[in-house]
Amino acid sequence: MTSKDILTFTLKAISDRHGENTIAYDMQGYSILADYYVATSAGSNRQLHAIANAIIEAAHLANFNDYRVEGSSESNWLLLDLGDVVVNVFTEEARDFYNVEKLWTDGKKIEIKED
Repeated sequence: MTSKDILTFTLKAISDRHGENTIAYDMQGYSILADYYVATSAGSNRQLHAIANAIIEAAHLANFNDYRVEGSSESNWLLLDLGDVVVNVFTEEARDFYNVEKLWTDGKKIEIKED
């Protein structure tokens, strides 16, 4: 499975669970850790966990099991490490506070088509 395939099922899962202000950056050639970085916001902790669970379910459906999740049930930020794709799911307040997107400005912002 390519990193683009992983990105595709990830973005669909986020869209299906109504992630807000989703951005993705192509970091190939800039980062040795991952090809793509994604950030999305959730209106509540419940939605944050629903988005993360949807990504995990999509990974399983694609027979992709090489992932890690960082954060807890009380977290306002979950990080899903899918190898070549790293996904950050935040509550709106946590996203504003941490502003991780500033780390990816060297990469190419990917246009995301919303359904």
